Amino acid sequence: MKSKTIRRWSAIHTWTSLICTVFLLMLALTGLPLIFHHEIDHLLGDAPELKEMPADTPRLNLQQLVHAAEQHRPGEVMQYFGFEDDEPNGVVAIMAPTAGTEPNLSHTFMLDARTGEALEMPSANGGFMMVMLRLHVDMFAGLPGKLLLAFMGILFVLAIVSGTVLYLPFMRRLKFATVRRDKSTRLRWLDLHNLIGVVTLTWALVVGVTGVVSACADLLIAAWRNEALTEMIAPYRDAPPLTQLAPATRLFDIANEAAPDMQPDFIAFPGTRFSSEHHYAVFMNGDTHLTSHLMTPVLIDASTLQVTAVVERPWYMDVMGMSQPLHFGDYGGMPMKILWATLDVLTIIVLGSGVYLWVVRRKALKPAVETAESPV
Repeated sequence: MKSKTIRRWSAIHTWTSLICTVFLLMLALTGLPLIFHHEIDHLLGDAPELKEMPADTPRLNLQQLVHAAEQHRPGEVMQYFGFEDDEPNGVVAIMAPTAGTEPNLSHTFMLDARTGEALEMPSANGGFMMVMLRLHVDMFAGLPGKLLLAFMGILFVLAIVSGTVLYLPFMRRLKFATVRRDKSTRLRWLDLHNLIGVVTLTWALVVGVTGVVSACADLLIAAWRNEALTEMIAPYRDAPPLTQLAPATRLFDIANEAAPDMQPDFIAFPGTRFSSEHHYAVFMNGDTHLTSHLMTPVLIDASTLQVTAVVERPWYMDVMGMSQPLHFGDYGGMPMKILWATLDVLTIIVLGSGVYLWVVRRKALKPAVETAESPV
């Protein structure tokens, strides 16, 4: 590789790395507890514990659960019902003063699907894990924070690509995984930096790219609303506002008839950003690891309970659905979480060593520059 090309790639690697390093260190440090958020919630006592009851205890229907939620949070309206595989007798409820309230201002709790008892979820509304999540997602700055982190993610990907290009000629001079222990501290750290960087290369690219996609989620959802959803609800454009919703009792049955061989993941109530002012939206997914993150919305008229559309997923919503769980290693249970955490720690070492190498190099160059500039 020609020296001019090497210098160009070296400059790209140096400056993309330096600009994004502080943000990447913050993301890597906050990402560690988020990988184990379920386990930490249980350890801190923030996970709701449902009462032990006979296995054949009947469950309340959806409308009864709506009433139970409204009694728990009087004066607020339903935004979402969510369902979790690891707690089949629990229903996650999200409520707010209005249906269109910004997500970070909503209140999340769990309902016992058998009794309607409400159990608080402290980690979903504040506390340590919520602080970690907000720092990781938007740094408490909303959409501008998300877009800034997306830009840092792009710089991170460029740093990885440029580092790989620079490492290729380096490998021709030394055997793979060589660490020159008999050389200076700087060279030992350079070898470790390069080695760990190559070992974590694929994972870092995956996490970097999926992080950029996840950071752009608000824009992708807005695009989906403006394209697919707007077209589907066009006949309701001039319809008067709803004064009363039809009971949610049969929403599951209706959605299952419209999208057989799928199961409900969450319900968006009328007026939220995942539905319209006149529709329930039941988001259905598959029952495999792959399809469980691909959502198919079934739009149900909130006054007549007629299915008005089964919305096709645009490609970018599929990308978003696959990116978010992959970003946190949510696909393969505890073994994958441990792998993700290990690679995260190695990435922290790569980032820290990169800063160290830059500082040492600057200190080494400074006397040479001062000597060259001093008068004879």
